[in-house]
Amino acid sequence: METAQLDPQETLPQTDAGPVLAPPRRKKKWLKWLFLALAVLLAAWWFLLRPRGSAPLPTGQYLPAPAAVRDLTAAVSGSGAVRPVESYEVGALASGEILSAPFEVGDQIQAGALLYQLDAGDAQASLEQAQLTLRQAQMSYDQLTEALAPAASVAGVVQEVHVRPGELVSAGTALADLADTSVLRLTLPFQSADAAGIAPGQSAQVTLSGTLETLPGTVESVSTADLVGAGGALVRQVTIRVDNPGALTAGGAATASVGDIACAGSGTFEASSRQTVTAQTSGEVLSLSVSAGDRVAAGDVLAQLGGTAADNALADAAMAVESAQLSLRRAQEALEDYTITSPISGTVIEKNFKAGDKMDGMEAGALAVIYDLSALELELRVSELDIGAVQPGQEVVITAEALPGETFTGRVERVSINGSTADGFTTYPVTILLENFGGLNPGMNVSADIIISRTEDALCVPVEAVDSSGAVLVAGPGVLTEDGSAVADLSKAERREVTLGAGDEDYVEITSGLEEGELVLVPVQSAGGGLTAIGG
Repeated sequence: METAQLDPQETLPQTDAGPVLAPPRRKKKWLKWLFLALAVLLAAWWFLLRPRGSAPLPTGQYLPAPAAVRDLTAAVSGSGAVRPVESYEVGALASGEILSAPFEVGDQIQAGALLYQLDAGDAQASLEQAQLTLRQAQMSYDQLTEALAPAASVAGVVQEVHVRPGELVSAGTALADLADTSVLRLTLPFQSADAAGIAPGQSAQVTLSGTLETLPGTVESVSTADLVGAGGALVRQVTIRVDNPGALTAGGAATASVGDIACAGSGTFEASSRQTVTAQTSGEVLSLSVSAGDRVAAGDVLAQLGGTAADNALADAAMAVESAQLSLRRAQEALEDYTITSPISGTVIEKNFKAGDKMDGMEAGALAVIYDLSALELELRVSELDIGAVQPGQEVVITAEALPGETFTGRVERVSINGSTADGFTTYPVTILLENFGGLNPGMNVSADIIISRTEDALCVPVEAVDSSGAVLVAGPGVLTEDGSAVADLSKAERREVTLGAGDEDYVEITSGLEEGELVLVPVQSAGGGLTAIGG
């Protein structure tokens, strides 16, 4: 059972004979809540709705800005990490012990300088074997080629041809007989006692039998052996060489005397040399180049052999030579792999192996790392909207957070058309070269501005002041407040067409339509555009 709570100011009820009860004070309680609500509303008005003492916001959210002369630089911006103009990780194709590694980290080396020399004993032996195989294959091919074109080994006159075109021959078959009759030899007996006084090189007088014609000759040799001649006398053979005037033939008889010494008998002329040319391989006689009586020189081809079997043999020999050449080339390349040189000029950044180490070819990884630090380069990804303005040779201004306050200059080296697309947006790689890079090190992150154009003393307005149709709002009389800091009446502004020139991220050049000092209205709500150049 609840107990009634009494207001301490209320009067307890009295009897009928007593005084009348006082009425309840409920009305005063309602007024209390009303006053509280009014206080809350007053506070809200004071803090939220009460007019401020500062100036009102500009009408239409515009602010005035003067058309002023300034220098403009149009640029395409980007960022990235610089890298060496060229770098190389030296690897190995061969395995073995390192005999020498004559370089250290930080060394400046030239292209072709020795880095590592490996033990190449087995490779050297393989190379020598390949060289021998090639010599043998080449010799076999040359011999077969010569055999298919038999030639005279000495000069002379063709005495007889033993074969005809179309005839099949085998190795050893006689093809033709040759004799050199330009010089004839005459061998005569001299008394042994007389022959002892004859020496090679002495002049001789040769007398032809029958005609008794005399010809000069020269003693070529004198035998030291005594023979029994006619009548039992001892004789020695003396050989005399005679130049053929053209009428002499082998087999003709003659005598001779050397000084006052006459021969002891006669003799017959012989050709100075004879040769029977034989086939060195089997084949068909395809053609003959000579006939009996023809004079030939040493090396002249007498016939041509061929046919299916011979052609096949020659083709096999040629393929053997090619195979041997390939084997030799592989052996040479394998040997070269044991001598590792620097492919570029630059600075040694890493050296991972030293003399005495053993390595396992490609499994060894990078033996050394070399940077060409003669220049640094930077690759920027440039938007498809801006790439048309970027050209090789343009100046690039570069800064790095790691080097505050320093500015570096580069130039555009290459502009690639090999773009990449992501989310429907294409960018293109642009390579920038830095030849003077001061304290920049490979790997540092930098910001770069590719200078597209520079314009001096250009009449400019903020980029935001120009609308999409190329017009500006000019603040004429009555547009601004008395202090000129805000827009008082936007309806009095003049919309004026202007001609645009160069621009940058903040300002755009006005080439016509405005005068210096005129005020234009800039929308406050507009943010700076992302374009870095505006063309007119």
